[in-house]
Amino acid sequence: MSVRILALVGSLRAGSHNRQLAEATVKLAPEGTDVEIYEGLADIPFYNEDIDVEGTLPEAAALLREAAGRVDAFLLFSPEYNGTIPAVLKNAIDWLSRPHGAGGFIGKPAAVIGTAYGQFGGVWAQDEARKALGIAGATVLEDVKLSVPGSVVRFAETHPVDDAEVTDQLAAVLTRLSAEAGRSAAV
Repeated sequence: MSVRILALVGSLRAGSHNRQLAEATVKLAPEGTDVEIYEGLADIPFYNEDIDVEGTLPEAAALLREAAGRVDAFLLFSPEYNGTIPAVLKNAIDWLSRPHGAGGFIGKPAAVIGTAYGQFGGVWAQDEARKALGIAGATVLEDVKLSVPGSVVRFAETHPVDDAEVTDQLAAVLTRLSAEAGRSAAV
């Protein structure tokens, strides 16, 4: 049985280093693990309970929920915007937290990693994302962390997949998340 991981990237920028980290995880996924980068976060309207109604649910939100329903685990990639989680990532968490008690994260393992320009690599945003995921029902792997500082300089001429230190750390994250997803699916 293959473990399926859905990657949600909190940066919409074309040259996003967090997107590049996600691309690296696709290439580094261990045998028996498939990582899918979700492509539609920019299309999802801000969460509003008035439009989260059967029959009028926005198509982009429905597609996100369908994708979440097909996977065993989540890997979020978060930069840090003004000291916190980017709106696009928080919005995805909000949509997947519903319906209350039965959202897409319920009982599934999730980890948050990322990179940012600052000296701490976005740890504040990643901690906020972990908090929101836990409240939304995910089984957050609190000890699975990877915060790569100085992204603008570090990845100016090198894709993360070509950075040996980063690829070793990404491989460890994937191995742990995949193992947790396998255990959760077996229960």
